[in-house]
Amino acid sequence: MEHESAPRDVAITDIQTTTIGETFEWTLVRIYTDAGVTGTGEMVLGPRADAYLHEVKPIIIGKNPVDIDARCTELFDYLSYRGGINGIGVTAISGIDLALHDLAGKLLEVPAHQLLGGKHREDVRVYCDVHAGDHLHDAMDDESDEDPYDPEAYAGAAEAVVDEGWDAIKFDLDSPDKHVQDPKNKHLNARAIDFRASIVEAVTERVGDRADIAFDCHWSWTGDTVRRLASAVEDYDVWWLEDTVPPENHDVQEYVTHNTDTTIAAGENIYRVEGARQLVENQGLDIIHPDVPKNGGMLETKKIANLAKAYYIPLALHNVASPVGTMASAHVGASASNFLALEYHARDVDWWNDVVEEDILEPGRIDVPDEPGLGVEVDLDVVAAHMKDGEELLDEA
Repeated sequence: MEHESAPRDVAITDIQTTTIGETFEWTLVRIYTDAGVTGTGEMVLGPRADAYLHEVKPIIIGKNPVDIDARCTELFDYLSYRGGINGIGVTAISGIDLALHDLAGKLLEVPAHQLLGGKHREDVRVYCDVHAGDHLHDAMDDESDEDPYDPEAYAGAAEAVVDEGWDAIKFDLDSPDKHVQDPKNKHLNARAIDFRASIVEAVTERVGDRADIAFDCHWSWTGDTVRRLASAVEDYDVWWLEDTVPPENHDVQEYVTHNTDTTIAAGENIYRVEGARQLVENQGLDIIHPDVPKNGGMLETKKIANLAKAYYIPLALHNVASPVGTMASAHVGASASNFLALEYHARDVDWWNDVVEEDILEPGRIDVPDEPGLGVEVDLDVVAAHMKDGEELLDEA
């Protein structure tokens, strides 16, 4: 009985952060308690979000970490008072949410997915973000005659990754090319549309039925341009087109989705379940695609998943995180019955998995651990080796 009541007597004593990274910056968040138990989380794509996190320390220090929803609600309310309902502040709270799930799981001796309702699957499907275009160009010798934007270069990169064992991949479709006359007006002429369609054709035909293939557009174009592009690729086996139009106007997002037979995904730039509500209720996307360490955390993403489930919309998870944020996303994916796939965006970072002590990834899947919390422990020696200038190492406990 004493063991069961012990977590109710635990209090938060400190929060620390440190930032590591290469292609992206990964800010690790660690929460400490007077029980000597710590929880580690992560926040991504929120420059200097740690500044907000340190400001809110007084709000949660001394509080019980097991009451995750209460702790995060207090922080979201504070953020609203400061005039923000999305963006970097929400990203900072996302890092706290992940650390609280890790910490509460350890205190209660349950895996994080049980805090979210339990798991529907033993492993989660993972798709690989494949680099071609700009990334291939950066890796080339200046004297190379190869065109990194040639459709066959994309097809070759796709084949190489599929040969590694991946059965789901994604490419950027918004790289610059000679057909784009003025990227600021977000309009593509017919030649630019045909060029992108030729990339889709080359990749899908080379890979065939060996893998699902999605294409990311990074909010680059107008609704009319996307409608024409989506129509041009309808005959190919496209898993989805992602983030096709700028994220501010949901009416345009709905227009795009309702006027094409190509599957449309979005969600990386909507924050919390309230931000997702209009698009889900109006069925303005075919796949919802939030980012767990950015858009509100594990609990908020599960709320988004439940809302989407009511409209029979699948959940895919955007992810550019380290293994910490990636494993948190895997727990969310395991807990959501409508989960489709989780992104992996660090194929070119050879030390990515070294950030944690466990080997968490195989091509195409992550086994969801049943150890308490997130089920991974950070290797502080690796963190120390890859910290950004001016950062301080996290304490052990």
